[in-house]
Amino acid sequence: MIIKNLKILLLVAFLLGCDFSAFSQKKQEQVNRILFIFDASQSMLSRWQSGRKIDIARKLLNNMLDSLKHMDNLEIGLRVYGHQKSYPPQYCDDTKLEVDFTASDLVADRIKAKLKMLRARGTTPIASSLEKGAYDFPKNTNSRNIIILITDGIEECDMDPCSVSSLLQREGVILKPFVIGIGLDESYKKTFDCVGTYYDASKEKDFENVLEVVISHVLNSTTAQVNLLDESGNPTETNVNLTFYDEFSGQAKYNFIHTMNHKGNPDTMSIDPILKYKVVAHTIPAVESEIISLTPGKHTIIPLSTPQGELEIKMQSKQDYPFIVRLKDQHQTLHLQTTNTKQKYLTGAYDIEVLTTPRFSIEGVIIKQSETTTINMPNTGTANILLPSKGYGGIYRFKDNLWQQVFPIDDNTQKVKLYLLPGNYKIVFRSKSAKQYAYTREKEFKIQSGKSALIKLY
Repeated sequence: MIIKNLKILLLVAFLLGCDFSAFSQKKQEQVNRILFIFDASQSMLSRWQSGRKIDIARKLLNNMLDSLKHMDNLEIGLRVYGHQKSYPPQYCDDTKLEVDFTASDLVADRIKAKLKMLRARGTTPIASSLEKGAYDFPKNTNSRNIIILITDGIEECDMDPCSVSSLLQREGVILKPFVIGIGLDESYKKTFDCVGTYYDASKEKDFENVLEVVISHVLNSTTAQVNLLDESGNPTETNVNLTFYDEFSGQAKYNFIHTMNHKGNPDTMSIDPILKYKVVAHTIPAVESEIISLTPGKHTIIPLSTPQGELEIKMQSKQDYPFIVRLKDQHQTLHLQTTNTKQKYLTGAYDIEVLTTPRFSIEGVIIKQSETTTINMPNTGTANILLPSKGYGGIYRFKDNLWQQVFPIDDNTQKVKLYLLPGNYKIVFRSKSAKQYAYTREKEFKIQSGKSALIKLY
């Protein structure tokens, strides 16, 4: 009875261990983190629509915080600049993390209280605030780090916001920031295009709408599917590696192996809508999409034309040979395959070069949709060559009415063993000790598929 119970306990422990292992291999859900960078510089005291800019921005941001309070998986922080020291003089270090990241339901009221206490006083250190703000985010965590900059002016210190933003994005510290311009002069707007996704709130109502649009980018579930199309335009191709590249930084943001779901349709992927993407299907050759923009909260279908067929070179030999695949009339190596294996390629024409001795070339091999193109190659034969001494020379093959060298003889050996394609050959040789060209010797021989030949040059 004790032994039986022990077996049951061990079985339960094993199953729990398996479940835990499987669970641990699943990707953890990313935490959404939003850092609001709020402009409290002196210019925010100016009038705008129904009141002062800072009062209107404070009110509308408060309303948005009320909406965010009930969002799951969301943390919020607040950094403010231009509020600690009066202008003049100019203090370019006037930027501070006022509220650290905390769950939205716990921190929203704290941020509102902090906003209420702010007094617009100083200058506009945007680049410094972006740089320090990016490193406000907790490190080494699985999170989407988003900055929302709310400002009415441009950089006033000796730094470049565009360079700072670009560097932080390329390093993967933050996603592309959102910049909301409050009553900005028309001439200033272009200066923010390189900083992030810019929204112009030229009217008070626009500001409210813009905040809602930005939050929808951040929080709404956005999905996409990639349809790998065959020659008939149907999404039947699958099992291809897909890479989503961030159009701005060039970094690979997602790697998926394309699959079909249980209904036989291309599977759905959750994709971050903040970025624009170039999608690459790693077929042979690869296929790239145009730049893709996703609509937050919507499902986007991305079609890629990837009709494929298979290529196989069969050869009954003891060893398999690699062969080079190139697009027809192109010199660049596209893929290196091995005889007696199958590989998918996009439909079209290819040139093949098998690395036998001598090399075996076939031009204009056609790959057709959903078909296997099979090429049967002759087996090699074995040439066992015995030389009278060490010397100089080579093995030649008679082709196209010419003798073409296919193998140079090592001048430090007297025995040569080669696997050669069937055909007529000749060995040309001169001993090291022979100092006149007249002592050059020649001997022709024939290689048959799958057979050995002994060639003595005595």
